[in-house]
Amino acid sequence: MLLSRPRLPLAGQRRRLRAWRRTRPFWGGLLVVLGGVELLLVPLSPLTVLVSLGLGGIAAIGIGAALVVAGLFLWFLPQARAYVSVHALLLSVLSFLATNLGGFLVGMALGIAGSALAFGWTPLPVAATGEEGPYEGRPRGSGPRALAVLPVLPVLLAAVLATGAPPARAAGAPHGPPTAPRTPPTVTTSLFAPQGFAFAGVTELPTADGPLRVLVLRMRAASLTDYRLRTRDGGEEYGLAAASLELRGDVTLYLTKFSGCVEGLLCVTFSPDGLPAPPVIPPFVFMTRVSAEQALVTSDLIVTEGLRLEAS
Repeated sequence: MLLSRPRLPLAGQRRRLRAWRRTRPFWGGLLVVLGGVELLLVPLSPLTVLVSLGLGGIAAIGIGAALVVAGLFLWFLPQARAYVSVHALLLSVLSFLATNLGGFLVGMALGIAGSALAFGWTPLPVAATGEEGPYEGRPRGSGPRALAVLPVLPVLLAAVLATGAPPARAAGAPHGPPTAPRTPPTVTTSLFAPQGFAFAGVTELPTADGPLRVLVLRMRAASLTDYRLRTRDGGEEYGLAAASLELRGDVTLYLTKFSGCVEGLLCVTFSPDGLPAPPVIPPFVFMTRVSAEQALVTSDLIVTEGLRLEAS
């Protein structure tokens, strides 16, 4: 006689939880959260003789809370896992020096293990497109915009940057990003600091040679230090340099390639077909040694210092 296997309760809820868990670095985030909770509990425990309640206890509470938040970011914003996991790793290692030996090594070990799992986690590609994950957005570039930054011609670029005023759009011109140049200019900067990062995705820009697949980064503002641009127009190579460049307002970057070192430590390269940029970036993130192939940039306002145009 065959006995039927008893069914566990809440089958539908468990199925939905399983599907949600498989689309994000769940176990890495869980270990990071547990590491943060352990760091929080140690200075609050009754072991007042063994545990420092001074600066070490305050640092443990701060780092523990930051790790808990990082673990929640890994769960609910898996697109930002590369950035969040690196910061969680740095905080976990710092806890050994700044707190009570990293929660007697337990919290530090959990944070390091969870950060490694989250950084190495990769979602399955979409079968139809081969692109990463179920959470990639595709902006359509709709809505009225004022083109203010980095047009195709370097001469027009210098004029716009010098005045800080956006060029007028022709009456009846279609909305959305304008036509990009055939060959994207190369931009380098020693420091790139975005503010109010809002969206990242992949789209196509029209060019004279057909559509160009680009990575889209949107933010409220961005500052660039030691700005350099090299481009070609009519067979001649032009160069544009500035000590600093500030993009303000509704800023959108259309890039075919973007590389740099996050916090000056982790060097990564983003591209439309490679590593995607996360849709949300914490306000304290910056990148050094940045190099980008820039198809187009739009912004509402530009403030620059030490601008000069060079032709070779």
